[in-house]
Amino acid sequence: MMRIDIITCVPSLLTSFFSHSILDRAYRKGYAEVVVHDLRDYSTHKHKQVDDYAFGGGAGMVLKIEPIAAVIRKLQSERSYDEIIYMTPDGARFDQPTANRLSLLKNIILLCGHYKGVDQRVRDLFITREISIGDYVLSGGEIPAAVVADSVIRLIPGVLNDETSALSDSFQDNLLAPPVYTRPAEFEGHKVPEILLSGHEAHIEAWRMEQSLLHTQKRRPDLLKDHNN
Repeated sequence: MMRIDIITCVPSLLTSFFSHSILDRAYRKGYAEVVVHDLRDYSTHKHKQVDDYAFGGGAGMVLKIEPIAAVIRKLQSERSYDEIIYMTPDGARFDQPTANRLSLLKNIILLCGHYKGVDQRVRDLFITREISIGDYVLSGGEIPAAVVADSVIRLIPGVLNDETSALSDSFQDNLLAPPVYTRPAEFEGHKVPEILLSGHEAHIEAWRMEQSLLHTQKRRPDLLKDHNN
């Protein structure tokens, strides 16, 4: 079973997300487990404070190193972790190949940034990888952590009902997915392409590849450079 531990000072943002759909199914099948840790539980401050003002001044608060170090060291005393990942806007851009690589690991910690981020010493002493889900700033790292966990867990063999489904997703081959259709075969004069009704698997796959290329050329031509390489 893969285990993902998420460290956050706002656990309520995450608990409901992981109790539904594919992620809940992954846990019930014994493929993956997500454990959310409330950073405030590791604070020694009488009011459970986990942040403080930045040295040198400036707006915004900074997450303190002591509670973060405490929860990471507790987790490390219980098991070995393959990656300790900090979710931050200045991290490496998250993409499908990264999700593929992470899906092969066993134990991962995701640290959610908040406020102005974490004390730099956390990054220097504990973090093995830093990830961003895009060039924009959110109020915290909880949503990015959920994005990473979801994209990684769904790749674990057995999690999806159709194990080939994840392999045909957009970006797996640096191509966008082709159009998909379901019943009815005709709606208000708009028909499903005949090739998809033919039952000829080789022709259908060739059509889907052609459509993927056309779709990618139209919407994300930048991906074709990497695909051709």
